Amino acid sequence: MARQQPSPWVHTAFLFCLLSLSGAIEIPMDLSQPPTITKQSVKDHIVDPRDNILIECEAKGNPAPSFHWTRNSRFFNIAKDPRVSMRRRSGTLVIDFRSGGRPEEYEGEYQCFARNKFGTALSNRIRLQVSKSPLWPKENLDPVVVQEGAPLTLQCNPPPGLPSPVIFWMSSSMEPITQDKRVSQGHNGDLYFSNVMLQDMQTDYSCNARFHFTHTIQQKNPFNLKVLTNHPYNDSSLRNHPDMYSARGVAERTPSFMYPQGTASSQMVLRGMDLLLECIASGVPTPDIAWYKKGGDLPSDKAKFENFNKALRITNVSEEDSGEYFCLASNKMGSIRHTISVRVKAAPYWLDEPKNLILAPGEDGRLVCRANGNPKPTVQWMVNGEPLQSAPPNPNREVAGDTIIFRDTQISSRAVYQCNTSNEHGYLLANAFVSVLDVPPRMLSPRNQLIRVILYNRTRLDCPFFGSPIPTLRWFKNGQGSNLDGGNYHVYENGSLEIKMIRKEDQGIYTCVATNILGKAENQVRLEVKDPTRIYRMPEDQVAKRGTTVQLECRVKHDPSLKLTVSWLKDDEPLYIGNRMKKEEDSLTIFGVAERDQGSYTCVASTELDQDLAKAYLTVLGRPERPRDLELTDLAERSVRLTWIPGDDNNSPITDYVVQFEEDQFQPGVWHDHSKFPGSVNSAILQLSPYVNYQFRVIAINEVGSSHPSLPSERYRTSGAPPESNPSDVKGEGTRKNNMEITWTPMNATSAFGPNLRYIVKWRRRETRETWNNVTVWGSRYVVAQTPVYVPYEIRVQAENDFGKGPEPGTVIGYSGEDYPRAAPTDVKIRVLNSTAISLQWNRVYPDTVQGQLREYRAYYWRESSLLKSLWVSQKRQQASFPGDRLRGVVSRLFPYSNYKLEMVVVNGRGDGPRSETKAFTTPEGVPSAPRRFRVRQPNLETINLEWDHPEHPNGILTGYTLKYVAFNGTKVGKQIVENFSPNQTKFTMQRADPVSRYRFSLSARTQVGSGEAVTEESPAPPNEAYTNNQADIATQGWFIGLMCAVALLVLILLIVCFIKRSRGGKYPVREKKDVPLGPEDPKEEDGSFDYSDEDNKPLQGSQTSLDGTIKQQESDDSLVDYGEGGEGQFNEDGSFIGQYTVKKDKEETEGNESSEATSPVNAIYSLA
Repeated sequence: MARQQPSPWVHTAFLFCLLSLSGAIEIPMDLSQPPTITKQSVKDHIVDPRDNILIECEAKGNPAPSFHWTRNSRFFNIAKDPRVSMRRRSGTLVIDFRSGGRPEEYEGEYQCFARNKFGTALSNRIRLQVSKSPLWPKENLDPVVVQEGAPLTLQCNPPPGLPSPVIFWMSSSMEPITQDKRVSQGHNGDLYFSNVMLQDMQTDYSCNARFHFTHTIQQKNPFNLKVLTNHPYNDSSLRNHPDMYSARGVAERTPSFMYPQGTASSQMVLRGMDLLLECIASGVPTPDIAWYKKGGDLPSDKAKFENFNKALRITNVSEEDSGEYFCLASNKMGSIRHTISVRVKAAPYWLDEPKNLILAPGEDGRLVCRANGNPKPTVQWMVNGEPLQSAPPNPNREVAGDTIIFRDTQISSRAVYQCNTSNEHGYLLANAFVSVLDVPPRMLSPRNQLIRVILYNRTRLDCPFFGSPIPTLRWFKNGQGSNLDGGNYHVYENGSLEIKMIRKEDQGIYTCVATNILGKAENQVRLEVKDPTRIYRMPEDQVAKRGTTVQLECRVKHDPSLKLTVSWLKDDEPLYIGNRMKKEEDSLTIFGVAERDQGSYTCVASTELDQDLAKAYLTVLGRPERPRDLELTDLAERSVRLTWIPGDDNNSPITDYVVQFEEDQFQPGVWHDHSKFPGSVNSAILQLSPYVNYQFRVIAINEVGSSHPSLPSERYRTSGAPPESNPSDVKGEGTRKNNMEITWTPMNATSAFGPNLRYIVKWRRRETRETWNNVTVWGSRYVVAQTPVYVPYEIRVQAENDFGKGPEPGTVIGYSGEDYPRAAPTDVKIRVLNSTAISLQWNRVYPDTVQGQLREYRAYYWRESSLLKSLWVSQKRQQASFPGDRLRGVVSRLFPYSNYKLEMVVVNGRGDGPRSETKAFTTPEGVPSAPRRFRVRQPNLETINLEWDHPEHPNGILTGYTLKYVAFNGTKVGKQIVENFSPNQTKFTMQRADPVSRYRFSLSARTQVGSGEAVTEESPAPPNEAYTNNQADIATQGWFIGLMCAVALLVLILLIVCFIKRSRGGKYPVREKKDVPLGPEDPKEEDGSFDYSDEDNKPLQGSQTSLDGTIKQQESDDSLVDYGEGGEGQFNEDGSFIGQYTVKKDKEETEGNESSEATSPVNAIYSLA
């Protein structure tokens, strides 16, 4: 987190300072004045031959000046050349070649003259040159033959272009030539080899020149190298050898300079230009270059090294940079030094450039023209373009070297003077006019301007004015008489008022008054002081993992009268707010942070007057970049040093490096882990195996993840050797009864140690100690045929390659193939343990009958039948295994009350032997399984029906069923009740004790042994389960009791009010007044009930709308009997009425009723709801 100072333009954009504080006062353009050159082409003007030529010259003056040109110091008659024209109201020349012509014909030195009746101004002498890009001369280049280790210079010699072309070297296939401290391009364009190596022959070398104006590239015919060497094979392993040159038979040499020649040279440079010193040396090994200055240090602020330290560049040279510099070339064979004497010369440069002189009649003045250079420049004065000595004499003018003095100036003294100062390295030309005017003061800026400035800033109020004689200017504040100058105020020569630090009390009206002998003029500026914009909560530096969300805060305080704009920069460039970013008033949120989001974020809070900046850096943790530039050194028979350059850790330190290798013989393209090293190292010794063509790569690991693998290193093949180990996991097993298969795990590439890896396999019978049988195998298995059944063999497997045999192998015991056992277990005895388990006992078989390795004794048993005659059983065979040489075991998980049969066998690796005598046994009665499909139904609130099916496994003779049930309501549980039923009963109906409680049932079946597994179910929940569950708890709460009392009291009050209202108002229809007698279809008249309605049969205010959208009539009645006619009435469990209220109305009677104002108690309650 950091607060930044606003850029300089922010302050200056709000300052009322439009003129240079020290600049000359300009004459308003409505006043007479001599010409002034305002725009002109550069002195050395190079043009593109394909375009029209433009030579610029513009000037101002009053009256407007006229223009003419000279070419090569002679008048250039534009009217005689149809291709040449001059722009309107300008002196700019346009030379048009659309109709033909050669641009080269117009080369030369041009000068523009701008003239009116008060004088003549001159432009610089403009040297016009046409750009040239000549073709490369055709030449046939013979192959360059050079001895390995010798120096070589390939000369470019580009064609002379204008301007000079840019030189670069490439191959003929347009591949850049790789440059380093051994091979590099000099400033003159030549390609220098400090020493030539055999690999330099792998490409050709072509010099290319790129021309600026034509944007063309010309290519020289390529050089081909032929390198003579004592070591013709370009072995990649020698390229990185620590003593590469001697390994290739190249003699080592002390350094010598290829450029510049000799031990000393000199160089001249002009002041203000760049000084480039260059030293290129040959030698074996390649020399290193170092630079020094005699008697002092190199200027650190201006000096920089280029071209692998072979060049020293000093920018913006001054006289202090002259002296002796020397370069030191050194290698392990010695060193050599070259001294360069640097002389700094200077083209003329201004010390005091002449400025326009504005005088009143009778005033004195002077023009000063002072310049410096090396050698010292001469000064020549001219007036209106003519040498001063040939101009008409002027008694009021006196020339004193570089100064012209004017005394008692008159109107006739108006003219334009030129000062030309020159030496052998260049010239300077300046125009300065003398204008004699008699003008009272005048203000040049708009009147009564409003200037807004920021508190505590430095500001300047400008008051541009003019007058002749030059007026004096004074400033006043709020009409006070004291002049503002000194303390916090400073008035400059051009009249600008500087306020060094703005305060609140500086707000007000400022008046500037310009006065000369001819009068005075004034202007006012109103200054308003605004509070600064400040970021009071700045964004903070953050470290985030890739994929997370980051929020950067930026809260701002500013002057409320100014409009605030908050924007963001990333890495000092405007931030694009994409889909992953959200910009709010006081923050910036970045979702799913990625590596590209890393960088500095700057919050810019700005108004039209100022701005404040706050910067924070977002660091994104990512996987490391891949290591690079793998190099093999210290090459030995069984080891090599691998060195790499770590990649960027992406802000998370590298913890480990994994080195992997690949070999191209056994598993080409497959990479294996070789070793792991700490993240602090970048070089390691790798132990190698013989006869492996290694290639290595490195993977970097940090806490975020692993990098991509590096590019592979060069290959390195180790020499061969006899194997130092033998194959592992040797086994001998039979796949048939008369063979033995010998297998082993083959050795990999790093343990082969040589070509043609093979295996010597030996075997013999263990008991007989016969001579060894042997065979050579190239695979990983061998089958020995015609072996006896299951006999032991001694086995040995030894590795061998073309360099020899491995060590003596160890002996492994294997066995030939097995055959089926010949005998079955005898004297099998069975003892019943319980209704589901039996115990077995038998006699073991003789070992020679097993004919293999005894795996287990196995019992096969099946359920023959159940003692329940009507029950179907599955006779599927099952088995129980008893591993090893055992004499007893237990068979469990049998079905009770069943008949079983059992056989036993011996099992070896081949399979089962013959079966024993079949034995029969019977399991006793057991407890039954749970009853099936237990169902609980509740047809109404009074009864519960239970139904079930018989158990799937009775496991004996059923004696009945036991039902246990208990009532529960919320947390309350009743007493358990037990019911016993006969074995044939599968239904039971229970009467409920109350309509609220639920029941939990547990049902089990019984045999004589006891009750079996029980099945549990619960009765369904009543319709108002939520209410009943909470009834016991809520009804006992004090708040609930109080609420119910309040509701009851309110209902009572409403009923009383409604009855009183009914007794006072309402019109009741009287049947006696009707002519039609009452019939039996009027049940409401019979029981004395009345209908209340208005004459339009509309619902009363407060009527309720039914669920189907119709409006229910709010009828009044003395009884609730008729409200049940629309459907079955229901009462809640607490006795409250929950049925639908309906009214049966006689249509004819309703039409005769008059409106009534009374409201029934029931309707009153509904209206309240």
